[in-house]
Amino acid sequence: MSVTLRKARTIIRKTLEKGREMELKPLSVVVLDSGGHVQAFEREDGASPGRFGIAQGKAYGSIMLGLPGSAQKARADEQAYFMIAMNGVYGGKVVPVPGGILMRDRKGVVIGAVGVTGDTSDNDVIAGLAGIAAAGLTGDA
Repeated sequence: MSVTLRKARTIIRKTLEKGREMELKPLSVVVLDSGGHVQAFEREDGASPGRFGIAQGKAYGSIMLGLPGSAQKARADEQAYFMIAMNGVYGGKVVPVPGGILMRDRKGVVIGAVGVTGDTSDNDVIAGLAGIAAAGLTGDA
């Protein structure tokens, strides 16, 4: 099973709403399906154009490694060589920092990942988790 387009749009809308509520810098949000393909993406006015690549890299690393961004960062801090090797395996597409969030359905099955970027990584996570919860899913950040 994978995340639906309807749920992906809800996640993005609610993530951006949470960002505005928190008065964050302009956010960019991508939702990937369980195969790492883009299901939906939005970049708020004022967000830099390079944010797509960052958001996608956060989510892509999460789905491909089965690890949320926080776990990837911890791994990079402890074993930089491992994350360098993984980035090589995945063509440099992994951004191992918080803001990459695994999405799980009600049974706990991973159905995709969300990547949020634009503010601090911790704030990106808060906004992303709000979007995921609004779609009736759980997030592993």
